[in-house]
Amino acid sequence: MLQDFLQFTFSGLTSGAIYALIALGFCVVHNTMGIVNFVQVDFVSLGGMLMFSALFALGLPMLPGLLLAVAGVALAAMLIERFGLRPSRSDHHLVLIFLTVGLSIILRGVMKLAWGKNRMALPPLTPDEPIRILGATVLPQALWILALTVAAIGLLTWFFYRTPLGLSMRAVASNPTAAAVVGIPAGRVRLTSYAVAGALGGLAGVLVTPITTLSYDVGVLLGLKGFAAAILGGFGSFPGAILGGVGLGLLESLSAGYLSSAYKDVVAFVVLLLVLFVRPKGLLGK
Repeated sequence: MLQDFLQFTFSGLTSGAIYALIALGFCVVHNTMGIVNFVQVDFVSLGGMLMFSALFALGLPMLPGLLLAVAGVALAAMLIERFGLRPSRSDHHLVLIFLTVGLSIILRGVMKLAWGKNRMALPPLTPDEPIRILGATVLPQALWILALTVAAIGLLTWFFYRTPLGLSMRAVASNPTAAAVVGIPAGRVRLTSYAVAGALGGLAGVLVTPITTLSYDVGVLLGLKGFAAAILGGFGSFPGAILGGVGLGLLESLSAGYLSSAYKDVVAFVVLLLVLFVRPKGLLGK
């Protein structure tokens, strides 16, 4: 029983780390622009697609391919913000949210034209030799997911608390009016927020697709779960995004293991609804 519990826990932590990365991307854009960026779900798919091309079309090794894929998604996100959102003549948040829905559909269509509709596969970052930990079997890719997620969270923390641009983004998130008065460039902050969100989504796609399948729409379900994790933790809260992602992943894995895999999505979202009924702002929301 202990081995089973550990097996389910490791699986839940692996999924939860991916959800946390996606949720952090949602929070970054929300805190600087005040909107829900539904293009985030397609950044996950685009990361996997660019990684596939880097490995098999360009013939790059694994590490350069990973860096190129993440940087490519960040660049695509900046182009989407600059030429897709910024020209909008409306500052109404609801209009911008619907605009991100349209941009998401467009990006998904571009990926379908570029890479096709067939499902593909990515190799793991290192050879897939299972590792035994206290009787439970863990794939090296799962350990890479956990390690790189922790590294990304640490880098994100350093960026927001130690760099001038990160401090500017925190200022805009805290008080947009005061930030504008002191001359913080709003356009630069919005562009950076999209780049960070794109990098986080791209990293999630690169890490998760070796243990799932790769297609132009693979990020939709993952992105929705990342969105649910952000709401569960408290939309806009970075610690809440991490807590919500890990909690949702563990809940899915334990419910699949002890109840049925057919109900894991249902159980996760039912608990999400119950939490929101009790605390509408999420676990760590203010």
